[in-house]
Amino acid sequence: DGAGVSPGAGGTALRPGFLRHRRRVLLPLFLLQRHLPLPRSEIYPHQAEDLSSENINKIEIRSVPATQMALDIAGEMKKVAAMMESGGKNVARLFREGKDSDALELLQDLLDVVRDFVAMVGDLRERYLGGNDEEFQTKTLELSDLITEMSDILESEDYILLGDLLEYEFAPQCEDWKGLSEQLHKDLMKRFAQ
Repeated sequence: DGAGVSPGAGGTALRPGFLRHRRRVLLPLFLLQRHLPLPRSEIYPHQAEDLSSENINKIEIRSVPATQMALDIAGEMKKVAAMMESGGKNVARLFREGKDSDALELLQDLLDVVRDFVAMVGDLRERYLGGNDEEFQTKTLELSDLITEMSDILESEDYILLGDLLEYEFAPQCEDWKGLSEQLHKDLMKRFAQ
């Protein structure tokens, strides 16, 4: 409707808060270029690159309702928990094989995923289900305690023990998170159907 678009230095720009105000989530932005037969798409911000605006003749913005995006995200969380479990076992294997530098690099990636995963589950519960339930709080505390213990062991460079924790304590917790993720998805479907 043009209400969220304003002139900018190189053409037009979206005003901050424009899509949030309409309870929609911005998805990929497609720049249709005069000299390229296929649209360009920047899915992730870190994939963005500079483009000359003289070749752009149309901008297509796609969005979905925030509730649909939440439901889609919740539907993927079980897969993320399964990847965390697999990643933990892979890091443990690398530690046991003496490939410490590879294992440490993957461990950092794994911890980033775990942090984002727990934050996303918490945000979805808070935003759409009225807060964290007791089981979520308990599982979050257990995971936090385990990560603290893993950090202490990491400092002492006992990589075999760290591998054992990943395989025998972290992996079973990921199994629990798969169940919590499934329940979150069901709860959101029920909530949004009302």
